Amino acid sequence: MFGSTSQPADHQLPNGPSEAISSINWSPKANHIVASSWDNTLRCWDVHPNSGNLLLQTQLEAPLLSTAWHDDGSKVFCGGCDNKGFIWDLQANKTTQVAQHEKPIKDMAWIPLQGGLLMTASWDKTVKYWDTRQANPVFSVTLNERVYCMDVRQSMCVIGTADRNISIYNLGNPAQPYKVIESPLKLQTRCVSVFTDQSGFAVGSIEGRVGIQYLEETATQKHFAFKCHRDKSDVFAVNAISFHPQYGTFATAGSDGTFHFWDKDSKQRLKQFNKLTNNGPPVTACKFNATGNLFAYAVGYDWSKGHEGYQQYVGQTQLRIHVVDENEIKARKTVSTTKKK
Repeated sequence: MFGSTSQPADHQLPNGPSEAISSINWSPKANHIVASSWDNTLRCWDVHPNSGNLLLQTQLEAPLLSTAWHDDGSKVFCGGCDNKGFIWDLQANKTTQVAQHEKPIKDMAWIPLQGGLLMTASWDKTVKYWDTRQANPVFSVTLNERVYCMDVRQSMCVIGTADRNISIYNLGNPAQPYKVIESPLKLQTRCVSVFTDQSGFAVGSIEGRVGIQYLEETATQKHFAFKCHRDKSDVFAVNAISFHPQYGTFATAGSDGTFHFWDKDSKQRLKQFNKLTNNGPPVTACKFNATGNLFAYAVGYDWSKGHEGYQQYVGQTQLRIHVVDENEIKARKTVSTTKKK
């Protein structure tokens, strides 16, 4: 292994869900974080560097898979296995249905276009755009396969589907993809994350590799892929990728129960963190807050070992906060050490 190693002295947020966390997202306006869970709950915490408290929670009728914040920080969207999308008014603590698909909603995002649209991406092979004041979508886009992951940053959207295709959209013209490519990774796509400067994106897969892709490859910006979340012959899925808002470096989280900080430009790992315990549990989601000084990560079962692995991680779901030190996330001018494909 290479890069520095540390056991994080991080704190666990109280009153967490009983089942695995599927999605986490920070408010754009405050250090409030929401987490959706397979126990049908959506929770919101107020987070401080060394503490946190549960502000609100709400119960839905089916497991939740996705979350997104309204840009004013007063409302949260969620969607999941009942094929429905909801808006959660935090002040009133009330949920209202605002979207509908034929199959579960895997990802969603709030798009500040045309007065604001909710974007929902589903296993029914469609992406729909909703004016939340209307019952029907403004328009819908049909894809070739189920949506497995999606990320949106300003006007750029990247969607990974079950056929290993990756569709890139300019949300100024969301009806047609800017580009569709095959994933640079060989196996199932698990996560995507758009670069901070929107010049490209990172994609992670179940084979323990990350691909770095630029919108346009140049002499100084070349696509590459590297191995991570591997232990000798054991290979673990890359469950989540999150880019730092200031430095453009990024974190990966995996089924091996660890997370790492990376610099794509110098092709090096900045910091490697140990597992919470020797035997688990996986890290299912991760996200930097709006200012980049706090990093949230969820631990719990990700079904990477099938149903037989479930009992091993019962009662181990946690949402933890790591205070980010500039020295562990800021790019360093050093010789490249990242293992390429």
